[in-house]
Amino acid sequence: MHCRPSPSTRWTRSLWLAAAGLALLGSLTAAPATTNAPARPSAAIGAAVIAVKDAGATTSFVPEPSVVRQMVATGLLRLTGTTNLTSAWNSLVKPEDVVGFKVTAGPGALSGTRPAVVEALIRSLLDAGHPAGRIVIWDKRQIDLSAAGWYHLAAQLQVRCVASEDAGWDNTKSYESPILGRLIAGDLDFGKKDTDGLGRKSYVTRLLTHDITKIVTVAPVLSHSVSGVHGHLTGLAWAGVDNTIRFFNDPARMAESVPEICALDDIMPRVVLAVGDALICQFRGEEHTLLHYAEALNELRFSRDPVALDALAIADVEHARARANIAGEKSFATELYTNAELIDLGIASLNRINVTHIP
Repeated sequence: MHCRPSPSTRWTRSLWLAAAGLALLGSLTAAPATTNAPARPSAAIGAAVIAVKDAGATTSFVPEPSVVRQMVATGLLRLTGTTNLTSAWNSLVKPEDVVGFKVTAGPGALSGTRPAVVEALIRSLLDAGHPAGRIVIWDKRQIDLSAAGWYHLAAQLQVRCVASEDAGWDNTKSYESPILGRLIAGDLDFGKKDTDGLGRKSYVTRLLTHDITKIVTVAPVLSHSVSGVHGHLTGLAWAGVDNTIRFFNDPARMAESVPEICALDDIMPRVVLAVGDALICQFRGEEHTLLHYAEALNELRFSRDPVALDALAIADVEHARARANIAGEKSFATELYTNAELIDLGIASLNRINVTHIP
């Protein structure tokens, strides 16, 4: 994993953008590097991504479970350079770890993270001997997890499904910003007496500070008007802390806050695997399922670098919009991802992402 700053390290937005202008601005427009050689996890060559493609992975936008399971096995083996799934998982987690599968539940089972992908990952982890009691499916809100069927899947697999807001917020771990938030029910400071500084902190979920020790993040290729995609970084920041309304409707605020939140010790440093659910690319619609604005890519991507997977997903959405020839579409602002690269969360520059395509 990349070295990351301590939570006390603060980058002002002006410093970020100045550095981005010198080093990275526009880097997401370059073509990604491709190779057929085995992936190497070293950051010295950039980000390593294994992209497993199978034309039979979906039928009319519905995943084919048996094909997805094989794609997952192939991706894990190639990413880790091992010969069996037990060794693959043992290289990522230990038996005593509580492994949290972070999903994107809000858009539902068709447009968000697809349950078939997470089921294949969890079954392979169970087959590798990891205790079911040490596996958690999670996102921020119970209502989203329920509507998308995640509690049902967890019951089938005999693992847990937990909303981070239900786990509560840790008053000893937080992200602080001068931007005042409009506190809502469920935020730790909601209802407290108004004092100077109230609403400036976003507290980390106790699910991460007291339970989950390793994170596997699984995110779809789905457009988002502010951040470009409903990706790994925005998903981890959204579900990882409370008091997020103050950030998530403003591109400039998101570009600063999301990387800083992800850099907290209890979030990105715990990510051991990122999986891009690129079975389908929905290039318009946000959290609404609009399959007439979708393409079947039939691909799963495996990496230790969630930033790289977000960069690839943005490129997918922009290419799909270009093919659809929809008038008036604008390119996404990419400061969030260049800022993430600047503080060493991962690689956002497409020409530094080394993609191994299988087949």
